[in-house]
Amino acid sequence: LGRGEILPKMLQVIQVRSSHAVEDLSYSSDYVLGEGAQAKVLLCSHTLSMEDFVTHENVNVKLAQGAVLDMVVMQNEHNKSRHSTSFKVEMEAGAVLNLNVITLHGGEISNDIDVALNGKGGECNVNGLYLADGKQRVSTRVNIWHNVPECHSSQLFKGILDGESVTRFSGRIYVAKDAQKTEAYQANNNLLASRTAKAYTQPHLEIYADDVKASHGATTGQLDDSALFYMQQRCICRDVAAKLLLQAFFEEVVSTLSDENVREEITQKIQEIL
Repeated sequence: LGRGEILPKMLQVIQVRSSHAVEDLSYSSDYVLGEGAQAKVLLCSHTLSMEDFVTHENVNVKLAQGAVLDMVVMQNEHNKSRHSTSFKVEMEAGAVLNLNVITLHGGEISNDIDVALNGKGGECNVNGLYLADGKQRVSTRVNIWHNVPECHSSQLFKGILDGESVTRFSGRIYVAKDAQKTEAYQANNNLLASRTAKAYTQPHLEIYADDVKASHGATTGQLDDSALFYMQQRCICRDVAAKLLLQAFFEEVVSTLSDENVREEITQKIQEIL
């Protein structure tokens, strides 16, 4: 988009893989917003057949001064597919990025996210939700680079795991020596629905400035038995009670989606899976 342009409607980009093309696929897409431009983008990936698809995707984003981008990524593939996505984001002064990565299904899904805050007053909010069951593998790596003063970043990633699935989260906040007045927050929460699911998490901070507000944390646990018991005492069956608790768990991420239609569609898909 050029300087000051505003995309009137959400742009939806759909990638579909089927038996007509089973070879490994690698491609890149660029999203460049000029000064003060604004856009909403929905990226979707789907598979229509059960071949062993391998996909490598690069998403490059450049936001000029004051540009605003809302990007939602919805990954919904079958349990033989392998899909890796690398996000590279560069942001100038006053730019705003809202990035939500929703992983509904896929055999092996890998998301690498690198965001460089290169201008004062930049803000990035990077959120994600991943659902995993069977023998699924989901990997998420996030690096937020605070290279200049007076920028804000937040990360919130949540996972619901079942079966023998395994997820890995690595989140890093880097604050450069002169990046004073930085505010940076990170959280990763995982809910295990089976005893054989495993969630590995590595949140960490690397700070070289002294005037900084930052926090990071991670939790991994199971459904609250006392909450389930309380709801059952009020005539709510255990299965329904469990689904209500799971809905409350993922709602914090889904509620950050700015587009109401997308929010409702993703909520419905999650409820169908759960």
